[in-house]
Amino acid sequence: MIQGSTELVAIVGSPIAQVKSPENFNRWFVDQQQNVAMIAIDLAPTALDAFVQTLRGWHNLRGCVVTVPYKQQLAGSLDSVSERSTALRSINVIRREADGRLVGDIVDGEGFLNAARKHGFNPQHKQALVIGTGGVGSAIAYALCQAGVSRLVISDISHERVEALGKLLRSAFPAIAISAGPTSLAPFDLVVNASPVGMGATRDEGPMPLPEALMATLNASTLVADVVTSPAVTPFLAFARRLGCPIQTGPEMALAQLGNLGHFMGVTPLEI
Repeated sequence: MIQGSTELVAIVGSPIAQVKSPENFNRWFVDQQQNVAMIAIDLAPTALDAFVQTLRGWHNLRGCVVTVPYKQQLAGSLDSVSERSTALRSINVIRREADGRLVGDIVDGEGFLNAARKHGFNPQHKQALVIGTGGVGSAIAYALCQAGVSRLVISDISHERVEALGKLLRSAFPAIAISAGPTSLAPFDLVVNASPVGMGATRDEGPMPLPEALMATLNASTLVADVVTSPAVTPFLAFARRLGCPIQTGPEMALAQLGNLGHFMGVTPLEI
């Protein structure tokens, strides 16, 4: 039960009903008998600036997880951000310091790799395809490069965003082969949908981020992952599973990065 003495963390975005962080965090807080709780905030874009100022004076708020569509918008509103957030111009977590200063980082990539490693995926010298160049897709692509993939292919409906992310990654990781637009999925060890395509789908034959003809070229040993949390098994994952591929769901990633997010906000250990 939330009390006057309860310390809070939040998750902010819009829409917010689909996020898994509140149930993951609050279950952990209860299990560990911590007087901390997470609240979900569905925030209108017009209230974003006022929200940042409110955070500075919110004494019992330790931090805030940031989800779509505010990852890029909030990155420029904080007092300081990590090196990777600076490079990607994106954040997904804010820590409120005791003096009201706001510090940001993006740990989506770390959380994704935490989940992927539980499936036996080791990024070193592997080939990966990341679909989507928004905040989460860029963070996953950056983390894969940091972890030592040999080849990274980026896909997005926006050619300009693909070029911008590719340029950033080639500059930061010159030894890695980085390109766009796959013609076949057969070479990849990992294929991840980091776009919102499939969110809210109710049928296996719903929208997918790649054409079915291209999906049909998947190798059965390829780990196929999705960041969409609702439904857990998107049409994209259902298609891959029918081909015999191992799959990684959005809720798995959300749970795997709980420690990364909580540790940054100062409410959990890094390893949970």
